[in-house]
Amino acid sequence: MDMPAEKERDHKKLGKELDLFTFSDSVGKGLPLFTPKGSVVRRELERFIVDEEIRRGYLHVYTPDIAKIDLYKKSGHYPHYKDSMYAPIEIDKEQFMLRPMTCPHHFELYLRKPVSYRELPMRIAELAKLYRYEQSGEIMGLQRVRTFCLADAHIICANEEQAVDEISGALDLIEYVTSVFDLALDVDYRYRLSLGDRANTEKYYANDDGWEKAEDLLRKLMQKRGSKFEEAKDEAAFYGPKIDIQMKNVNGKEDTAFTVQYDFCMPERFDLSYIGEDGEKHRAFVVHRSSIGAIERIMAFLIEKYAGAFPLWLAPVQATVLSVSEKHAAYAREVANALRAENIRANVDDTNESLGKKIRNAKTEKIPYSLVVGDAEVAAKTVSVDSRDHGKLGATSLSDFIAKAVEEIRDRK
Repeated sequence: MDMPAEKERDHKKLGKELDLFTFSDSVGKGLPLFTPKGSVVRRELERFIVDEEIRRGYLHVYTPDIAKIDLYKKSGHYPHYKDSMYAPIEIDKEQFMLRPMTCPHHFELYLRKPVSYRELPMRIAELAKLYRYEQSGEIMGLQRVRTFCLADAHIICANEEQAVDEISGALDLIEYVTSVFDLALDVDYRYRLSLGDRANTEKYYANDDGWEKAEDLLRKLMQKRGSKFEEAKDEAAFYGPKIDIQMKNVNGKEDTAFTVQYDFCMPERFDLSYIGEDGEKHRAFVVHRSSIGAIERIMAFLIEKYAGAFPLWLAPVQATVLSVSEKHAAYAREVANALRAENIRANVDDTNESLGKKIRNAKTEKIPYSLVVGDAEVAAKTVSVDSRDHGKLGATSLSDFIAKAVEEIRDRK
């Protein structure tokens, strides 16, 4: 396929053309509404990352989208993030906030009972809905929104060595994820070591020794991994330095897609501890990480990466069955039902349009496979396969097509 011009890849344009998401003035700026097709892409991304994280020892949880303002004062998000948080909501003479971050919720979950050193590292993960007030001028498609779902996790560790191992493990996960998406390091994304500013105690947690040590740990880890990275001052989180995975959209604007953060602040604020081998209480260490970032933002990057032509496993409609004429419609529906029975997302085009028009429509919708059924296919119980990416593949038995499609979906080729 010819590579479309950059503006043709813009996710805002393609999102509308492919009917993936929309915005409504009645709902509000920066609050996306996902269509049935867009919801398929989102759901596949969510299933993929949850299953992969569980395989890697993450414990997936659910926590509320709202909490008392005191929780965010304790964590430091309020006042550090005050300008990007929504206004407090008063309920029963108490003030609540829509959450901008998940960490304090996960820490409260950790604190529900004593934890032994044998249970660490403990990887608490969640697909968490978060809310941040982005300035009107900053809102941009799915890339910058006011509500988003973050593939978030907080890893509680027993010591610095364990924390560094977990940061490396998080980077391994991120590099696996990017390989599945066919994103190449230093082509589609780059590493940035984001550092704090010791002098700016208003923006950053005041602990010079902590900053020096944490930044040195991350720098040495990246060097040990042989990863090329840039250093950026004044880009850290308020509670510690981080490794950011930076990506550019088609307009050339760079955003942080994924991140791994070292935190030497929250364990003190929340008294995060564990019972050591000696039976005594010890201070825990914390790593924050996001594996595929905000679902909305990675969707924007992937729409642009693939120019809307999603690989089979992500495609909203994986196969469309095209009847040559009305008399083939019953068999077309039979084929679609057989595909759906094997969890292949299929639809039928049995309209009165010409076959040429139906094929053109399928290409416009960027559907991976078109299965044409006419007299010959009905008689032989076959389908004639037209691939979006590889052209005409000819007639094949329905069972063979299903087997190959199921394998392609499973392998996320």
